Amino acid sequence: MDGVFSVLDPLLSGLGHMVDPLCGPVGVFSFFPPDSIVACGATGWGDEIAAGLKATLGLALATLPVGLTLGFFIALALQSSEPALRRAAGIYTTIFRGLPELLTLFIVYYGAQILIQSAFAAMGFDQRIEINSFFAGMIALSVVFSSYCSEVLLSAFRAIPKGQYEAGDALGLSRTNTMVLIIVPQLVRIALPGLMNLWMNLLKDTALVSVIGLAELLRQTGVAAKVSKQAFFFYLLACALYLVLALLSSFVLGFIERRVKRAEMGR
Repeated sequence: MDGVFSVLDPLLSGLGHMVDPLCGPVGVFSFFPPDSIVACGATGWGDEIAAGLKATLGLALATLPVGLTLGFFIALALQSSEPALRRAAGIYTTIFRGLPELLTLFIVYYGAQILIQSAFAAMGFDQRIEINSFFAGMIALSVVFSSYCSEVLLSAFRAIPKGQYEAGDALGLSRTNTMVLIIVPQLVRIALPGLMNLWMNLLKDTALVSVIGLAELLRQTGVAAKVSKQAFFFYLLACALYLVLALLSSFVLGFIERRVKRAEMGR
């Protein structure tokens, strides 16, 4: 198995370099002179900024499914017939919608380390534990994203007529099959505009994770700005890259929205 990975690693690395939009063979930075400050390689900051862009996008893409899943179940809890479940979900959304995202990040990052170290100490292990900044950022952004996502999904749930559930019962479908086959497709169509806005906010919120050491786009451009003394240039470059991510996201999400509407009209 190790031999397989030793063969695949350089292949995957080479493939990643080929499709790198910044430092690949046809990457944006490859068109700059070799001695420029954004050149890729030892002479410029292109590689570091490209790595930061990948970390930013990777963090957002890793957070999205976790936040969506949490938000879906919280939305179900908010409309549950069980009062305790509704109350717990309401407290969850109130806390994480009310706290600043940066404070939530600090609580997750430092609080998780304290909890894990306390658990290890209770078992007799005296060892310093440090949480990975990417993982801590993903968890913190996921709980914030899910708290807003649950409200969007809850509104979508309430927009679906109760007769849709009764139709599933009339067809002999179980509650789970009714949810998967009838409710969720309508839920996606109704909630999609709100979820698109949340994704845009998530892309911007990834910049906050730089404060706990993740080498994402803002942190890498910040380091380049301090070392090169070209702060305006590098922060302007960061703005441009965030705007490119937003434009690409708008294009992809618009395509998804059109496909969903076309599928709905074809029913």
